[in-house]
Amino acid sequence: MGGLAQNGYEIKVTLKPFTNGYLYLGHHFGSKQYIIDSAAINNKGEVVFSGKEKLFGGVYMVIYPRKNGWFEMLIDKQQHFSVIADTTDIIGKTVYRNSSDNDLFQHYQQTAQEKGKRIASLQTRLKEHPAGPDSEKMKSELTKLNADMQQYREQFIKAHPAHLLTAIFHILQEPKIPDAAGHPGGKYDSLFAYQYYKQHFWDGVSFTDERLVRTPVFEPKLQRYFSNVLQQHPDTLSKAANKILDASISNKEMFKFILSTLTEKYINPAYMGQDAVFVNLFERYYAPGKADYWINDKYRKAVFDRAYSVMANLIGEKAADMNMVDTAGKPASLYSIKAPYIVICFWDPTCGHCQKEVPQLDSLYQHKWKDQGVKIYGVMTDGGKDAWLKFIREHRLKGWTHVYQLPEVKDAEYAANKPGYKQLYDVYQTPVLYLLDKDKHIVAKKLSHDQLDELLQVKLK
Repeated sequence: MGGLAQNGYEIKVTLKPFTNGYLYLGHHFGSKQYIIDSAAINNKGEVVFSGKEKLFGGVYMVIYPRKNGWFEMLIDKQQHFSVIADTTDIIGKTVYRNSSDNDLFQHYQQTAQEKGKRIASLQTRLKEHPAGPDSEKMKSELTKLNADMQQYREQFIKAHPAHLLTAIFHILQEPKIPDAAGHPGGKYDSLFAYQYYKQHFWDGVSFTDERLVRTPVFEPKLQRYFSNVLQQHPDTLSKAANKILDASISNKEMFKFILSTLTEKYINPAYMGQDAVFVNLFERYYAPGKADYWINDKYRKAVFDRAYSVMANLIGEKAADMNMVDTAGKPASLYSIKAPYIVICFWDPTCGHCQKEVPQLDSLYQHKWKDQGVKIYGVMTDGGKDAWLKFIREHRLKGWTHVYQLPEVKDAEYAANKPGYKQLYDVYQTPVLYLLDKDKHIVAKKLSHDQLDELLQVKLK
């Protein structure tokens, strides 16, 4: 197998029962899988995947001709080897040559499969007969089987500290919280347990080990850490993101993967206010050019445009003033409104969603908010002045401060390179609702009228 320089890769695969067509070489990449090579099955029933450049380390897949299945193998330092496998029993019948990495991987798979079958069998029996005569014996055996697998992994880690499987085991390990005797005062303390779990969540994991990117286990752990382990406060999330990214920055592949994963998570976040995490990523990594080595023009534009759209309207920040005119053409700026709470409603009288939502918002205002001192600042974004006045009149939207922007004001802002209110408030669809306090700080944004009412009632109490 020495036809290529050892810089490249050459992997000979025989996969029974296939004798024609193509096999494909792929790898995991976070939660996705990608095909990177293909080769025709020759008359000996084998294929050779080869290339002049070494492959990145990770968990790779040999994919069947119809792409309806695959088997996994490890690719790391050893990239010149052969494998004979059989689809009837991949784990039991696979044989590697010149790949001690995969010999160890296969032994682990065989051990895990053997113990896993027994665990599944015991769990089924316990479910069917939870109080049977052998239930305690079965529970004891289950505990031992799980402990055996844990011991197997721990021994493997000690014996093979640099192995890819060791890196994967570190990802799969859960922090073992000390017994109650080890807690402050010798009593179980839930806060201590949480802090301990959080602090030890990444034990043994190297954020410069780029092999982890090409495994199916790293991204789920990263997502779980940010979604379930950390408190969902933007400052907490930002600090954790910075710590991990700063630890990974010396490895281009790892840094790129973590930054792009967290960008995707927070550029349009699931929870209000977490766009502050994206702005933090932008200011700390994108704006200073730390991602320039991998982002293309399209990605760069999307990130920079989005950052400029949300920077000015983060929760807790002071809302930008809007110089508008009312239905009579008289000046009516946002900052001229005085109230304990102000609801801003950006809407378009010709938008179907607005036609449904705005009257419901008005109903809340007329029957509840008005008496509570809340005011509504309604901004017409599009649709034309005539349609706007007609809708206000027909739906009796009384008591609102109804405003729109004069075309000449919009043109003057554009000529002076000033951001318009749509950018300042991230208004690219309608309706959009904001809640401000008496000092014009943003309390909430982009909630439904019902969610806004729930929040207002809590605040007003």
